[in-house]
Amino acid sequence: MKQAGFGTRVLNFVVDTIVVFLISFASIKGYNFYVLYYGMLPLNFGWFFFGTMVVYYFVFEALFSRTVGKWLTYSKVVNLQHQKPSIGAILLRSIARIIILDSFFIPFLDKTLHDYLSKTQVVQA
Repeated sequence: MKQAGFGTRVLNFVVDTIVVFLISFASIKGYNFYVLYYGMLPLNFGWFFFGTMVVYYFVFEALFSRTVGKWLTYSKVVNLQHQKPSIGAILLRSIARIIILDSFFIPFLDKTLHDYLSKTQVVQA
């Protein structure tokens, strides 16, 4: 299996970030209704965005080894043996994505931090 290129990874990131943003935006608008009418504690958009991001990546990669962006670019997540990653690796990968400096590890590790920590890689499907 051929490893996905940098451009593919960037396109995956852009598409998935747009999807996560739209889900988060709809969620916070719905939540703000309850804040306004039922006096619930207002929350920052960041809580919705990062929470949605972890759940989105975990669910899609656990079920399909792909996200919407990876379907678009015909790529998928595999472990180092080119098999479907374990649930633990996918959970670690999903949580590590919320580290803001995640993509800045590419020059040092030749991969993103979430790939390095979870011992996974993105390949062409």
